[in-house]
Amino acid sequence: MLGYAENPRTEKFDPPGSQTLNKRHVRPVIERWLRPETVAEGFAALGAYWDRLLGTLRVTTPDADTDRMVNIWNAYQCVVTFNMSRSASFYESGIGRGMGFRDSNQDLLGFVHMIPDRARQRILDIAATQMATGGAYHQYQPLTKRGNNDIGEGFNDDPLWLVLGVSAYVKETGDQTILDEPVPFDNVPGSEVSLYEHLRRSVTYTQERLGPHGLPLIGRADWNDCLNLNCFSDTPGEPFQTTENASGGGAESVFIAGQFVLAAKELAAIAELRGRDEEAAGYRAAAEKMTAVIIEHGWDGAWFRRAYDFHGHPVGSSENDEGQIFIEPQGMCVLGGVGLDDGLAVRALGSVAERLATPHGIILQQPAYSDYRIELGEISSYPPGYKENAGIFCHTNPWIMIAEAMVGHGDRAFDYYRSINPSAREAISEVHRCEPYVYAQMIAGRDAPTHGEAKNSWLTGTAAWNFVAITQWILGIRPELAGLRVDPVLPAAWSGFRATREFRSATYEITVRKAAGVSGRVAYLVVDGERIDGTVVPPAPAGAVVAVEAVIEQ
Repeated sequence: MLGYAENPRTEKFDPPGSQTLNKRHVRPVIERWLRPETVAEGFAALGAYWDRLLGTLRVTTPDADTDRMVNIWNAYQCVVTFNMSRSASFYESGIGRGMGFRDSNQDLLGFVHMIPDRARQRILDIAATQMATGGAYHQYQPLTKRGNNDIGEGFNDDPLWLVLGVSAYVKETGDQTILDEPVPFDNVPGSEVSLYEHLRRSVTYTQERLGPHGLPLIGRADWNDCLNLNCFSDTPGEPFQTTENASGGGAESVFIAGQFVLAAKELAAIAELRGRDEEAAGYRAAAEKMTAVIIEHGWDGAWFRRAYDFHGHPVGSSENDEGQIFIEPQGMCVLGGVGLDDGLAVRALGSVAERLATPHGIILQQPAYSDYRIELGEISSYPPGYKENAGIFCHTNPWIMIAEAMVGHGDRAFDYYRSINPSAREAISEVHRCEPYVYAQMIAGRDAPTHGEAKNSWLTGTAAWNFVAITQWILGIRPELAGLRVDPVLPAAWSGFRATREFRSATYEITVRKAAGVSGRVAYLVVDGERIDGTVVPPAPAGAVVAVEAVIEQ
């Protein structure tokens, strides 16, 4: 039995003045929990709590490993990562790291449907650490809720994640009041503006920091903290993310460019929802402009480039001898809609399948770096096949799953999903060597001597993104501002599935039907016996039970 109790400062010792801790307040608690009937009641209450929480979404599919992860373990891991971010792990202790600005916004993507009130408060806490420029501390301390000065700012993808986190919350709950909440900058009293203004400054931050090609400046790093294009570290043991960066360079990120397109479109939809049509049009125009820049300067001929370094040389290009193709921009650019209309998305995803996909997941980049590249930073300091140097960084794999679903490739999307599904990997546990019920941060890539071995489990954005990929895009049950979309992209072999989804205080009982071998999209929905156009089910009154049937035809 493990417990915790606090004594008032004036009652720390018993008797007063002694060095004997006062146990008077905790003894009744111990005595209560030594009774078998109390333990039985508590255990039953704990089970009921998790049943309620995990019951927000329940699925029955033809794949047992999918059911096991979606219904229990993936959702459970999303709760754990939401609670702890990366502030505790095998290699961290004390208050040295804190909660990530980027990490926490992504973690709530897989959590918001379970306890939206807590997600709301987390968003406000995160936003309060943002700076008036629109920039953000990379991390903040959960106890003080203040930015971590030791790490600082300058990770130029960070602000855009706030837009995506808030968008997910509003889509899930329909709660627009959060957008009017007064939130300070850097927790300075008197600096409060609306959360909506914070989102506007997040987008402006990127627009005001563009490089020579018109792509966003990368700063210290973007999502990949180990791609340090402005660092030039030649001192052993020097921390790449906190060392003084070289001045005068224009290192740019194609990844942030794709993320900007996605965030600008999401903010445009929020602006339109609030009747700010002129602003919405401006954000959509900004997204179109950045899309054109990506196609002109970010497209390499068969995939999206990763970046331009300090000297203006391409990274993630066929021009490079190593690190020719990276996974991140292939996922994020397609998520933003880049290349969907002109075939570039399909071509980029084909390059991923050809060059990066393995039976154990999708590798971060290829070929691996074989020596240290001072102009690239930490990414080239790892052994080939591990971590960011051509490891299977599981966090990025769901972006490709979602992208494949967006282009209608159900079989490939689901194959990628199963390749890193911990439950499915239990059959190769002698290779996987990690818990068969929890996602790991990485799996060793094909260049590693331990290809397929996982490590750094539990605290990883892999949890939230895989939950989003399987539930919202492959199974296709996706919250949107206008209601609940039901638009699955399933493997051809499936004959459908069933799901129960709580959404905005109503319950949706969903049945998806299709013939085995069919690979099409939803032809029509039947909602409470009435056929409707499109795939969005309008929000129902609180307490309602809505029957939804989705029919997929060739």
